[in-house]
Amino acid sequence: MEPVDVALVLAVDVSASVDFQEFALMIGGLSAAFRDPSVLAAATGGPRGAAALSAVFWSDTAEPAAPWTRIQNAASADGFATLLEEAPRLPRPGATALGDGMVAGLTLLARCPAPATRSVMDVSGDGRSNRGRPPGPVRDLGVAAGVTINGLAVLDEEPDLLEHYETEVIGGPGAFAMSCADYADFVEAIRRKLIRELRGPGLLVV
Repeated sequence: MEPVDVALVLAVDVSASVDFQEFALMIGGLSAAFRDPSVLAAATGGPRGAAALSAVFWSDTAEPAAPWTRIQNAASADGFATLLEEAPRLPRPGATALGDGMVAGLTLLARCPAPATRSVMDVSGDGRSNRGRPPGPVRDLGVAAGVTINGLAVLDEEPDLLEHYETEVIGGPGAFAMSCADYADFVEAIRRKLIRELRGPGLLVV
């Protein structure tokens, strides 16, 4: 795969707290974002004109959800959106092993076939870690490897989840955490988050 401006892995919570309607809203929001012209412009606006994207679903275990895709035009962005829409919900709903999900995302990121100027992991979920490795030390390992880890906390289950993401999940250059009230609000929140991640730190999102 040719070089890209950013390699971005989506680490998506599919634990038992995410019911199937909420899962559909979340995947629909992600797919819609990659068909949005503003997200495409952010992905292709750097010196190399492209971004590499992949995804992993996590619960108490983790499974790859979409292979690495080089997004360089509307057709490739639409193709990645379709991969997300068609990805089976695996693993089965279980506990919220946030740290283990982050490990899976970082492992996938380390295997990105495209040389990238920046490496970013986008973590989204609606609960604190309640099984497996604690997320903080995993975050520290990722940051030491040069990865920026950002978070999107869905507050429908735990209204103070954003603080957990800010203290235990995010890290690295330009890292940030966002929140949304519920999965109905996820669509706009993930669009704004992806634009910010793909453009890089220090740039405003409209």
